[in-house]
Amino acid sequence: MHIPKFLVDIANKQEKHRPWVDALPVVVAHVSKKWNLELREPIVEHTTCSYVAPCTMDGGGEAILKIGLPHPEAAHEMDALRLLDGKPTIRLLEFDPASGAMLLEKCNPGTHLNTEPESVQDEIICQLLKEIWEVEYTERPFRNLLDMVNQWNHETFDDIHLFPDQALAKVGCAMKEELVASTKMHALLATDLHAGNVLRAERRPWLAIDLKPYYGDPVYDLTQHLLNCKERLAQSPVETIQRVAGLAGIDSTRLSKWMFARLAAEEGGANQALALQFR
Repeated sequence: MHIPKFLVDIANKQEKHRPWVDALPVVVAHVSKKWNLELREPIVEHTTCSYVAPCTMDGGGEAILKIGLPHPEAAHEMDALRLLDGKPTIRLLEFDPASGAMLLEKCNPGTHLNTEPESVQDEIICQLLKEIWEVEYTERPFRNLLDMVNQWNHETFDDIHLFPDQALAKVGCAMKEELVASTKMHALLATDLHAGNVLRAERRPWLAIDLKPYYGDPVYDLTQHLLNCKERLAQSPVETIQRVAGLAGIDSTRLSKWMFARLAAEEGGANQALALQFR
């Protein structure tokens, strides 16, 4: 089988990922035989850390085989897809817990939401997130958002010398911890839902993909979409925050705090400069 170059590059740059990349041919062969799949060339566009390939199932149906590079944030993607069962995500058709391989519903035509104007993106993202937040769940196996915050803060402090304003970065880290501690409503979170992770489909107009599930403050869940709208944020931060908060039915002041906390504590002078608009 063909291993996409970007996965080979990951193995070359980070030796810890080489065993996973080297094992891919065996894993792909195993699940292809197990699920009677006829694979086509892997998808490389919009794919950063997974083996993703369209395939034909026994009987002629179309699907997507995904085998993700193991990393903490996506550890329970399979569990979230099973729980949500296609509402409002792609459906999980088959799964292999040992390898992390998933056979997923294929979206047709599969156009990304980021081809739409940001005003449309706002509406779709907020609707999808509200559906995810409404699902009933137990905390297990999903981790608390605090786990992610602690990991990100640890990474920030490891690289604090790279920040133009180290004091601001530390304030951002502290604010993330304060926001988690003051959370009154807990919900299942997607944590990485932005327009690049929403596809046009037939079963529903739009379906979410690539969940990185945690549980905690639903307000946090809007930050990733907003971080992908930096030009609009820079031009009209208050209006943008208020619009998205209104569509999602959440507190705009709290969303502004989350945006400040994330921007201030994430590497990059431009991020820190934008964070000052949300203080």
